[in-house]
Amino acid sequence: MHLSKTDIQNTPRIKRLNIINSITGVKPANLIGSISNDGQTNLAIFSSVIHLGSNPALLGFISRPSGDVRRHTHENIIANGFYTINHVHPHFIEKAHYTSVKFEAEESEFKKCQLTEECLFDFKAPFVKESRLKIGMKFLEEIPIKANNTILVVGEVQHIVVQEEAVDKKGHIDLNQLDSVGISGLNSYYRLEKLAQLPYARIAELPDFQ
Repeated sequence: MHLSKTDIQNTPRIKRLNIINSITGVKPANLIGSISNDGQTNLAIFSSVIHLGSNPALLGFISRPSGDVRRHTHENIIANGFYTINHVHPHFIEKAHYTSVKFEAEESEFKKCQLTEECLFDFKAPFVKESRLKIGMKFLEEIPIKANNTILVVGEVQHIVVQEEAVDKKGHIDLNQLDSVGISGLNSYYRLEKLAQLPYARIAELPDFQ
């Protein structure tokens, strides 16, 4: 199959959406937890969380344009400056997936999708108790992307909660052991399998590929 730019533009909307959302491959499945200034919790699934730097420890994610649909996650983060990122695992994929439903602002996805709010470290945003890797984030800045009116939300890591046995002596986190899952497109979920762990790439140690 070959699709030119013209072919892509002429593809029916839903099919085009599914193709373009899938071509990047498997992306991390994360639930972002937030809370409004009046105490209303919110939870939403995202597949756009990315590493931005290690010192300081920065992560980003993409927030879509509001338009006629309110983006409660973005609103809460801008309002109070804190949020959590929580890995998704096979035993609650379906619950995590349905946090994408457009609930009303006064309805918590935690309650609607039967996931458990967890308060840790007096942090001003709820973690997901069922998650085996949770990250507490502080909002730093947002960067508008003019090409499609989305926003890159940038935050700094404040807390990491992960099962100790899943972290080796060098700090590598075994996502296979954690049973974290990934997303392709908007609604296809994949189990991750660790295939190899290679050394830091140095030119002096370049293998003789055969």
